[in-house]
Amino acid sequence: KVGQKTFIIVGQSTLNFPYYSIVITNYIKTGKPEIENNGNFDNSWTERAFIGLMETSDPASNIWEDKGYVVCSASDKGMTDYGRSSTGDWNAYFKINAIDPTYIITTNNEHWLIYGSWHSGIAALQLNPEDGKPLNALGKPWNITGDDNSGYGKIIAKRGSSRWQASEGPEIIYRNGYYYLFLAYGTLSVEYNTRVCRSANIDGPYVDIDGNSAMGNSELYPILTAPYKFNNSYGWVGISHCGIFDDGEDNWYYASQGRFPVNVGGNEYSNAIMMGHVRSIRWDANGWPLVMPERYGAVPQVPITEAEIAGDWEHLALTTNTGNQKTSETMTYDLSTHKITSGSWKSATWTFDEATQTITTSTGVVLYLQREVDWETTPRTHTIVYAAHGTQKTYWGKKIH
Repeated sequence: KVGQKTFIIVGQSTLNFPYYSIVITNYIKTGKPEIENNGNFDNSWTERAFIGLMETSDPASNIWEDKGYVVCSASDKGMTDYGRSSTGDWNAYFKINAIDPTYIITTNNEHWLIYGSWHSGIAALQLNPEDGKPLNALGKPWNITGDDNSGYGKIIAKRGSSRWQASEGPEIIYRNGYYYLFLAYGTLSVEYNTRVCRSANIDGPYVDIDGNSAMGNSELYPILTAPYKFNNSYGWVGISHCGIFDDGEDNWYYASQGRFPVNVGGNEYSNAIMMGHVRSIRWDANGWPLVMPERYGAVPQVPITEAEIAGDWEHLALTTNTGNQKTSETMTYDLSTHKITSGSWKSATWTFDEATQTITTSTGVVLYLQREVDWETTPRTHTIVYAAHGTQKTYWGKKIH
């Protein structure tokens, strides 16, 4: 707390310009702090957020100079129309929520800040490369208008017309002609899941794997991560709000929070603890990312052979029903007949492509293979996993030893 105000500091940094967010959780009308069920609700909105900027010449020193304000939450409702009829009223006062910043330099050397959470969508704001602040002047934050919302940024992704839509945590990267926008859907504790769309231009239009507009009413696909559970484990939930990075050799990685389900080991707070996860990414033939189901463990990527495909696999499908963990079934691949002899794809045939390290099934699904750690086995060992795009779902699998 600073004075009578309560602040929550969140953010995401880059090597060039580290940005951070400060959220004032006090009610606008009276300034009283928002504390759940404490009776302070005054029929006004709260959570006005600010994005700021720090600078250092040596990130390893952890000595930073604060360069101050960049942008804040902004409304199109006017200065005084911040009333809220009840805590169940989701017609938010702010149109753009100034948290979750991510930063990119485009191929033509433009600097952009992509930010936003819930409210009316994700905004793209062009920056001055000299100081990391907005390139153009900002208008009054209570009366934004136009496609660029009076300088606060163009909305590039949203979930319909709601002013309280469950998407946040944008991450932006560039690869092979496209800007990829990764988004977190849902609430933090369990249903959190990751979607992605892409565009040839930094400010859109963005579309998903099915060609659906990121500015429409449709959910975006593919689903990259969602709650799941392999056998002999508690599994994971709340897997989203990601950072995407590569090693300079087109090997890409997905980093995010992950949580245990509720009451793991009798601990009623197990779901409240956020743990860091890193997973490897493969890219399909059309340039869409697939996040591997098992966490990264630096397993040497010795080429997989056809003989290794034979046997039992755990198989599951990540779907839009993200409120519960997806559990696996056993799927058996027979080498002599090249048929799947058990599981939901029983009687389908399969072929293996050693060059691309993929399995193609007669159901039309292409499984992208990789060696990873089997975190559920005791003692831990390496195994083979796969990820594949389906129709509005993603398949994950793991070879059983």
